[in-house]
Amino acid sequence: MRIVCIGAGNLATRLGWALKEAGHEVAQVFSRTVESASALAGKLDCPFTVRPDEILSGADVYLFSVKDSVLEELAARIAPNVGGALCLHTAGSMPMDVFRGHAARYGVFYPMQTFSKNTAVDFREIPVFLEASDAAAYGLAEELARSVSGNVRAMNSADRRYLHLAAVFACNFVNHCYALSEDILRRIDVPFDVMWPLIDETVRKVHQLPPREAQTGPAVRYDRNVIGRQLDMLEGEPDMREIYDAMSRSIHRLAQEKDKRKEER
Repeated sequence: MRIVCIGAGNLATRLGWALKEAGHEVAQVFSRTVESASALAGKLDCPFTVRPDEILSGADVYLFSVKDSVLEELAARIAPNVGGALCLHTAGSMPMDVFRGHAARYGVFYPMQTFSKNTAVDFREIPVFLEASDAAAYGLAEELARSVSGNVRAMNSADRRYLHLAAVFACNFVNHCYALSEDILRRIDVPFDVMWPLIDETVRKVHQLPPREAQTGPAVRYDRNVIGRQLDMLEGEPDMREIYDAMSRSIHRLAQEKDKRKEER
Protein backbone atom coordinates (compact mmCIF):
# COMPACT_ATOMS: atom_id res chain seq x y z
CA MET A 1 0.00 0.00 0.00
CA ARG A 2 0.96 3.62 -0.44
CA ILE A 3 0.99 5.30 2.97
CA VAL A 4 1.40 8.84 4.28
CA CYS A 5 2.61 9.09 7.88
CA ILE A 6 1.11 11.97 9.83
CA GLY A 7 3.47 12.40 12.76
CA ALA A 8 7.12 11.51 13.32
CA GLY A 9 7.36 10.58 17.00
CA ASN A 10 8.31 7.32 18.69
CA LEU A 11 5.37 5.24 17.47
CA ALA A 12 5.40 6.73 13.97
CA THR A 13 9.11 5.98 13.65
CA ARG A 14 8.88 2.31 14.63
CA LEU A 15 5.61 1.72 12.74
CA GLY A 16 6.87 3.50 9.65
CA TRP A 17 9.95 1.30 9.63
CA ALA A 18 7.85 -1.86 10.11
CA LEU A 19 5.59 -0.86 7.22
CA LYS A 20 8.56 -0.23 4.96
CA GLU A 21 10.09 -3.60 5.89
CA ALA A 22 6.74 -5.26 5.10
CA GLY A 23 6.95 -3.94 1.55
CA HIS A 24 4.66 -0.93 1.73
CA GLU A 25 5.60 2.42 0.25
CA VAL A 26 5.78 5.27 2.74
CA ALA A 27 5.14 8.08 0.28
CA GLN A 28 5.56 11.04 2.64
CA VAL A 29 6.05 12.07 6.27
CA PHE A 30 4.30 15.06 7.80
CA SER A 31 5.33 16.60 11.10
CA ARG A 32 5.13 20.08 12.57
CA THR A 33 8.89 20.49 12.81
CA VAL A 34 11.48 20.12 10.08
CA GLU A 35 13.81 18.31 12.47
CA SER A 36 11.45 15.45 13.27
CA ALA A 37 9.92 15.21 9.78
CA SER A 38 13.29 15.12 8.02
CA ALA A 39 14.72 12.60 10.49
CA LEU A 40 11.97 10.06 9.87
CA ALA A 41 11.78 10.75 6.14
CA GLY A 42 15.51 10.12 5.94
CA LYS A 43 15.08 6.70 7.56
CA LEU A 44 12.18 5.82 5.29
CA ASP A 45 13.73 7.30 2.15
CA CYS A 46 10.77 9.51 1.28
CA PRO A 47 9.91 13.23 1.06
CA PHE A 48 8.54 15.18 4.00
CA THR A 49 6.54 18.33 4.66
CA VAL A 50 5.67 20.50 7.63
CA ARG A 51 2.69 22.09 5.87
CA PRO A 52 -0.70 20.31 5.96
CA ASP A 53 -1.65 21.78 2.57
CA GLU A 54 1.38 20.07 1.01
CA ILE A 55 0.39 16.55 2.09
CA LEU A 56 0.27 14.26 -0.92
CA SER A 57 -3.03 13.07 -2.38
CA GLY A 58 -3.57 9.65 -3.88
CA ALA A 59 -2.25 7.45 -1.04
CA ASP A 60 -4.16 4.38 0.12
CA VAL A 61 -3.79 5.07 3.84
CA TYR A 62 -3.17 8.20 5.92
CA LEU A 63 -1.81 7.09 9.27
CA PHE A 64 -2.19 9.65 12.09
CA SER A 65 0.37 8.96 14.84
CA VAL A 66 0.23 12.21 16.78
CA LYS A 67 -0.45 13.45 20.30
CA ASP A 68 -4.05 13.15 21.47
CA SER A 69 -4.15 16.91 22.00
CA VAL A 70 -3.66 17.66 18.28
CA LEU A 71 -5.37 14.64 16.71
CA GLU A 72 -8.80 16.20 16.32
CA GLU A 73 -7.36 19.38 14.84
CA LEU A 74 -5.22 17.52 12.30
CA ALA A 75 -8.03 15.10 11.42
CA ALA A 76 -10.34 18.02 10.65
CA ARG A 77 -7.68 19.75 8.59
CA ILE A 78 -6.19 16.84 6.64
CA ALA A 79 -8.84 14.11 6.28
CA PRO A 80 -11.25 16.12 4.06
CA ASN A 81 -8.51 16.41 1.42
CA VAL A 82 -7.66 12.71 0.98
CA GLY A 83 -10.68 11.63 -1.07
CA GLY A 84 -11.69 8.01 -0.50
CA ALA A 85 -8.44 7.00 1.17
CA LEU A 86 -8.50 5.28 4.55
CA CYS A 87 -7.66 7.50 7.54
CA LEU A 88 -6.41 5.65 10.62
CA HIS A 89 -5.21 6.94 13.95
CA THR A 90 -2.99 5.03 16.37
CA ALA A 91 -4.20 6.46 19.70
CA GLY A 92 -5.31 4.10 22.45
CA SER A 93 -7.58 6.50 24.30
CA MET A 94 -9.11 8.50 21.42
CA PRO A 95 -12.37 7.44 19.73
CA MET A 96 -12.62 6.47 16.11
CA ASP A 97 -15.20 9.22 15.61
CA VAL A 98 -12.59 11.99 15.56
CA PHE A 99 -12.72 11.37 11.80
CA ARG A 100 -16.52 11.42 11.52
CA GLY A 101 -17.65 14.12 9.09
CA HIS A 102 -14.10 14.61 7.82
CA ALA A 103 -13.15 11.31 6.13
CA ALA A 104 -15.12 8.96 3.90
CA ARG A 105 -13.42 5.87 5.37
CA TYR A 106 -11.69 5.81 8.72
CA GLY A 107 -10.71 3.75 11.71
CA VAL A 108 -8.17 2.96 14.40
CA PHE A 109 -4.89 1.06 14.18
CA TYR A 110 -3.63 0.79 17.78
CA PRO A 111 -0.38 -1.10 18.39
CA MET A 112 -0.23 -1.65 22.16
CA GLN A 113 3.44 -1.23 23.01
CA THR A 114 5.83 1.34 24.39
CA PHE A 115 8.08 2.76 21.66
CA SER A 116 11.36 4.64 21.41
CA LYS A 117 12.73 6.09 18.19
CA ASN A 118 16.11 4.41 18.48
CA THR A 119 15.05 1.06 19.93
CA ALA A 120 14.08 -1.66 17.47
CA VAL A 121 11.01 -3.78 18.24
CA ASP A 122 9.67 -7.00 16.75
CA PHE A 123 6.35 -5.79 15.41
CA ARG A 124 5.23 -9.36 14.71
CA GLU A 125 4.79 -9.82 18.48
CA ILE A 126 2.91 -6.57 19.12
CA PRO A 127 -0.89 -6.84 19.40
CA VAL A 128 -2.68 -4.44 17.06
CA PHE A 129 -6.27 -3.47 17.86
CA LEU A 130 -8.51 -2.37 14.99
CA GLU A 131 -11.77 -0.53 14.50
CA ALA A 132 -13.24 0.86 11.29
CA SER A 133 -16.18 2.80 9.94
CA ASP A 134 -17.39 -0.02 7.67
CA ALA A 135 -16.55 -3.56 6.62
CA ALA A 136 -14.47 -2.51 3.60
CA ALA A 137 -12.43 -0.08 5.68
CA TYR A 138 -11.89 -2.76 8.32
CA GLY A 139 -10.72 -5.21 5.67
CA LEU A 140 -8.09 -2.78 4.43
CA ALA A 141 -6.96 -1.94 7.98
CA GLU A 142 -6.74 -5.64 8.80
CA GLU A 143 -4.68 -6.35 5.68
CA LEU A 144 -2.28 -3.59 6.68
CA ALA A 145 -2.10 -4.80 10.29
CA ARG A 146 -1.49 -8.44 9.39
CA SER A 147 1.39 -7.42 7.16
CA VAL A 148 3.32 -6.24 10.24
CA SER A 149 1.81 -8.10 13.22
CA GLY A 150 0.92 -11.69 14.02
CA ASN A 151 -1.60 -10.59 16.65
CA VAL A 152 -4.48 -8.55 15.22
CA ARG A 153 -7.79 -8.06 17.05
CA ALA A 154 -10.98 -6.07 16.64
CA MET A 155 -11.92 -3.71 19.49
CA ASN A 156 -14.37 -0.84 19.73
CA SER A 157 -13.51 2.62 21.05
CA ALA A 158 -15.20 2.13 24.43
CA ASP A 159 -13.30 -1.08 25.20
CA ARG A 160 -10.05 0.37 23.87
CA ARG A 161 -10.21 3.13 26.49
CA TYR A 162 -10.07 0.45 29.19
CA LEU A 163 -7.29 -1.36 27.34
CA HIS A 164 -5.26 1.85 27.32
CA LEU A 165 -5.97 2.41 31.01
CA ALA A 166 -4.73 -1.11 31.76
CA ALA A 167 -1.60 -0.41 29.72
CA VAL A 168 -0.93 2.75 31.76
CA PHE A 169 -0.92 0.67 34.94
CA ALA A 170 1.15 -2.15 33.42
CA CYS A 171 3.75 0.08 31.75
CA ASN A 172 3.83 3.76 32.69
CA PHE A 173 3.12 3.34 36.39
CA VAL A 174 5.45 0.35 36.70
CA ASN A 175 8.24 2.30 35.03
CA HIS A 176 7.62 5.19 37.43
CA CYS A 177 8.14 2.76 40.30
CA TYR A 178 11.47 1.83 38.69
CA ALA A 179 12.39 5.52 38.68
CA LEU A 180 11.52 5.85 42.37
CA SER A 181 13.55 2.72 43.11
CA GLU A 182 16.50 4.24 41.28
CA ASP A 183 16.19 7.42 43.35
CA ILE A 184 16.34 5.39 46.57
CA LEU A 185 19.34 3.40 45.37
CA ARG A 186 21.17 6.57 44.40
CA ARG A 187 21.13 7.65 48.06
CA ILE A 188 23.28 4.65 48.97
CA ASP A 189 25.37 4.80 45.78
CA VAL A 190 24.06 1.53 44.33
CA PRO A 191 23.43 1.27 40.55
CA PHE A 192 19.97 0.40 39.33
CA ASP A 193 21.24 -2.65 37.46
CA VAL A 194 21.18 -4.61 40.75
CA MET A 195 17.39 -4.64 40.25
CA TRP A 196 17.49 -6.23 36.80
CA PRO A 197 17.39 -9.88 37.97
CA LEU A 198 14.48 -9.06 40.29
CA ILE A 199 12.60 -7.24 37.54
CA ASP A 200 13.24 -10.02 35.04
CA GLU A 201 12.01 -12.70 37.45
CA THR A 202 8.90 -10.67 38.29
CA VAL A 203 8.07 -10.39 34.59
CA ARG A 204 8.82 -14.07 34.00
CA LYS A 205 6.40 -15.06 36.76
CA VAL A 206 3.46 -13.18 35.25
CA HIS A 207 4.03 -15.09 32.01
CA GLN A 208 3.18 -18.21 34.01
CA LEU A 209 0.86 -17.02 36.80
CA PRO A 210 -1.97 -14.49 37.11
CA PRO A 211 -0.53 -11.29 38.62
CA ARG A 212 -2.50 -11.74 41.85
CA GLU A 213 -1.00 -15.20 42.30
CA ALA A 214 2.51 -13.90 41.63
CA GLN A 215 2.32 -11.10 44.22
CA THR A 216 4.80 -11.31 47.12
CA GLY A 217 6.16 -8.93 49.74
CA PRO A 218 5.12 -7.49 53.13
CA ALA A 219 1.96 -5.83 51.80
CA VAL A 220 0.33 -9.19 50.93
CA ARG A 221 0.03 -10.06 54.62
CA TYR A 222 0.18 -6.37 55.63
CA ASP A 223 3.22 -6.74 57.88
CA ARG A 224 2.77 -3.59 59.94
CA ASN A 225 6.31 -3.70 61.37
CA VAL A 226 8.00 -3.67 57.95
CA ILE A 227 5.50 -1.28 56.39
CA GLY A 228 5.69 1.11 59.33
CA ARG A 229 9.49 1.23 59.28
CA GLN A 230 9.59 1.85 55.56
CA LEU A 231 6.95 4.57 55.77
CA ASP A 232 9.11 6.22 58.43
CA MET A 233 12.07 6.11 56.03
CA LEU A 234 9.96 8.11 53.55
CA GLU A 235 8.94 10.78 56.05
CA GLY A 236 10.62 13.54 54.03
CA GLU A 237 9.15 12.30 50.73
CA PRO A 238 5.38 12.91 50.95
CA ASP A 239 4.58 11.86 47.36
CA MET A 240 6.61 8.66 47.58
CA ARG A 241 5.18 7.93 51.03
CA GLU A 242 1.64 8.33 49.70
CA ILE A 243 2.37 5.99 46.78
CA TYR A 244 3.93 3.40 49.10
CA ASP A 245 0.97 3.51 51.49
CA ALA A 246 -1.69 3.40 48.74
CA MET A 247 0.07 0.57 46.90
CA SER A 248 0.51 -1.47 50.09
CA ARG A 249 -3.17 -1.13 51.00
CA SER A 250 -4.23 -2.03 47.45
CA ILE A 251 -1.97 -5.11 47.38
CA HIS A 252 -3.34 -6.27 50.73
CA ARG A 253 -6.95 -5.74 49.65
CA LEU A 254 -6.46 -7.82 46.48
CA ALA A 255 -4.73 -10.54 48.52
CA GLN A 256 -7.68 -10.66 50.91
CA GLU A 257 -10.11 -10.92 47.99
CA LYS A 258 -8.07 -13.78 46.55
CA ASP A 259 -8.08 -15.63 49.88
CA LYS A 260 -11.83 -15.10 50.27
CA ARG A 261 -12.50 -16.62 46.84
CA LYS A 262 -10.39 -19.65 47.76
CA GLU A 263 -12.40 -20.14 50.97
CA GLU A 264 -15.68 -19.92 49.04
CA ARG A 265 -14.53 -22.63 46.65
